[in-house]
Amino acid sequence: MSQYAEYLRQDIRLVILRLLVEMTAYRANSSVLTMALDSYGHTLSRDQVKTELSWLAEQSALTLEDVGPVLVATLTERGQDIAAGRARVPGIKRPGA
Repeated sequence: MSQYAEYLRQDIRLVILRLLVEMTAYRANSSVLTMALDSYGHTLSRDQVKTELSWLAEQSALTLEDVGPVLVATLTERGQDIAAGRARVPGIKRPGA
């Protein structure tokens, strides 16, 4: 993977966490997150978003519930800490100052 592609992937993961921070009950489905990512300049397929959500769940940044054609992501306390820059995880961009 190129350095630029890795940078984009790390930024996408941070944006997902920040979007969940803004959502009611810290929850959103993969379809809504796909549209929201697009508004931040990250055009991804629904499958790509689900892949990133699964990776973030493996890092304990969020939990996932499979609801038919979508995944419902719920931010964890660890995910909130990562989004705020209080915790660091390799593979997720650190928020700017």
